[in-house]
Formats: sequence, C-alpha cells, structure tokens
Amino acid sequence: MKKVWRVGALALLVVLAVMGSWVWAPKPPISVGVLHSLTGTLAASEKPVVEATLMAIEEVNQAGGVLARPLVPVVMDGASDERQFAAKATELLTGQRVPVIFGCWTSASRKRVKPIVEKAQGLLFYPVQYEGLERSPNIIYMGAAPNQQIVPAVRWALNQLGTRLFLVGSDYVFPRTAHAIMRAQVAALGGQVVGEAFLPLGSTDVATTVARIAQLRPDAVLNTINGDTNVAFFRELRQRGIASWQIPTVSFSLGEVELPVVGLPQTVGDYAAWNYFQSLNRPTNREFVKRFQQRYGSDRVVSDPMEAAYLGVKIWAQAANRMGSIEPSLVGEALAGASIAAPQGPVYIDPENNHAWKTVRIGQIQPNGQFDVVWDAGRPTRPLPYPIFKSEKEWDDFLTGLYQSWGGNWANLGS
Repeated sequence: MKKVWRVGALALLVVLAVMGSWVWAPKPPISVGVLHSLTGTLAASEKPVVEATLMAIEEVNQAGGVLARPLVPVVMDGASDERQFAAKATELLTGQRVPVIFGCWTSASRKRVKPIVEKAQGLLFYPVQYEGLERSPNIIYMGAAPNQQIVPAVRWALNQLGTRLFLVGSDYVFPRTAHAIMRAQVAALGGQVVGEAFLPLGSTDVATTVARIAQLRPDAVLNTINGDTNVAFFRELRQRGIASWQIPTVSFSLGEVELPVVGLPQTVGDYAAWNYFQSLNRPTNREFVKRFQQRYGSDRVVSDPMEAAYLGVKIWAQAANRMGSIEPSLVGEALAGASIAAPQGPVYIDPENNHAWKTVRIGQIQPNGQFDVVWDAGRPTRPLPYPIFKSEKEWDDFLTGLYQSWGGNWANLGS
C-alpha cells in the first residue's frame, strides 16, 4: 500500500512540476519580417530604414514585448530587385510564417509583394511616400499619399519658384505615375512642363538630361530620381554651372540620409518635400533623434522613411496588444482609426484606406545637412490615394498600361 502511495505521489509531483514549467516558462518569441535592400543601388537609402525598424523592435521588447512575448526580427535582403523582394516575402510569410513584414522601398518592390501578402493574409507596413493609386486591406501605408507630398509640393513650386517646370525621374512605376499627376496639376494651375526625362534605376548616364535642362532653363526641376543616380545627376548640374539659386530642384526621394552620399556642396539651397524632417523642433522628435544617435552614433541622421518605419513597428505592437492577438486580420481591425504621438506630430491610420494622416512639409537643404522647413501644412492631411485628376478606373488603366508595356514588370528594365 505504501509503495502504491509513493508511486501515486511521485506521479502527482511530476504532473505538478510539468504544469509549473508551463506556468513559469518564458513565452515563445514572435518572429517578424524586415525586408529591405541591403545591397544594390537602393541600399544606401534602405539600410538606415532597417536600423530604425530594429530600434523600434528593441524598444517594444524593453517595454514588455507583444503579448508579453519578445519580438525577433528576421531580416532579409531585397537586393534592390523587385523579383527578389517577392521571393523573400514568400519565404518570410510561408517559410518563416511571420504575421507581419516591415519593408519595401520602391513601388516596384511593393507591387510585387502586394499579391503575396494578400494571398497569405499577412500584413505589410510600407514606410515610403508613393504614387498612390492603390489600397489593400493587407498593407498599412505609413508614407505619404500623393496629396500629402506630390500635389502640395507642385502647388508650392508653381507659387514660389516659377511656372516653367522640368520633370526628371527614375524609370519605374512611382516616377511615371508621379509625373502623370504633376503634369495634370501643372496644366490645371496654368503652369508649363517644358521637358521631361526618365533614367534607368542605378544609371549614371545623366549628361543628356542635364544638357536639356541647361538649354531649356526651367524655373525649377521636380526630381523623382531614386538611389545612386542622384549622385551623378546633382554633380552634373553643378559641373554645367547650374546652381541651386538659378534653377532650384525639388526632390521627392532625397532626404537627410541621402544628402551626404549625393554630396552637400551639390545640394545646398535645393528643396525636398516630406512629412518629417530631423530638424523639427518638437520634444518628441528631439528624444527620438537622441535615442537613435545613442544607439547608432552621434553623427547619424534620421529621415522621413526611417521615422515612418519606426512608427509602423510601434503602431503594430500597440494594435496587437490591444486585440490580444498577432493574427493579421484582428490586428488590422485594431489599426483602423489607430493613432500614435509621432516625432513629426500626431499620425492616424485612416479606417477607409489604411493610409496615414500626416502633415505635409517642404524643407530647404542647409550646409549642415539638415532641412529648414519653409512651408508646413499646419495639421495632418487626410490621405487620398487616388488623385482627382482622373477617375479610379482611368488611373488603374494607366498602371495596367505601364505594367504591360514593361513586359510584366513594375520598372522599365529595357531602357
């Protein structure tokens, strides 16, 4: 009898020990995807976005994680190639089974990833300003829609710089669409597009384009070039004797991170349109910049896409904790109408289109590599992904035409 009692007691102790291990064992981590270009022509812009994303993940973990579980970033390289982005997104969602991806830079990469995220019913937080003409229940657009960057910047340029404009951009879906929006707006406001040029991503063959600018002498240049091509473009402008005070350039993809790469002497006096600048004199922004520089170095700078990427992690974690789940559809419900006190000011997620309400700003490049804000909308602007210049069907047909003309790609690989 005593033997039976001892065996029963031992079994009970084992059961209690196992149950206790379940109670006290640390909860398993949550893997999240981080997908950006670590190599290729866009690496200089995207690597700092990865760093801002990782800082946000670290801060979430320091605050207790998500559902009391730590986040573990799974970082993958899109290699500045839209097809590589698609392959890595598939691996993250179906191989690593992450509930969310923070990533993509070009619209070409986002367009490739979009159907993959939708099929897997995951979530993508996209941190970059873009051309609009899109909405998805599986994408949270943390960057500017056209009416939060392109449209107000064109209006400002026409009012402040002059009515004769030259458009130059990289040859893929964002610049092509941005230019279509610009041309429609310039015409509606009585201005004139005197010239236009598109350059392959990564190209340094800019001499012909800059020669045209020198010949046409526009009042300003609207620049949608992405990546390393900006280095060659601004250098050629100055070598041709075109100073920023003679023909200023307004850029839409050039921020604090890119300026040292392009060269400050080449860009001082020019302009850029964003929602965030590091120079914003706000307590929350000063603290944000301080934390970033403490982590990565006192000489480091912060840009608009970096702030947007940081906010994406924070607002996702906030929504997941609120819902008590990381299941993408439930988190998506919590994100509708969510808000966050951001370094740039209040940011809201629009419940109708998953785009962020953001304040529009235009800054002038200073000798210290920062921007002096010369115009500020004053309050967050409601995001409108489809500009009013065409119907949604006309814009969709425009995109379809680009995609088909490029042989099933979102960039012109043949130019």
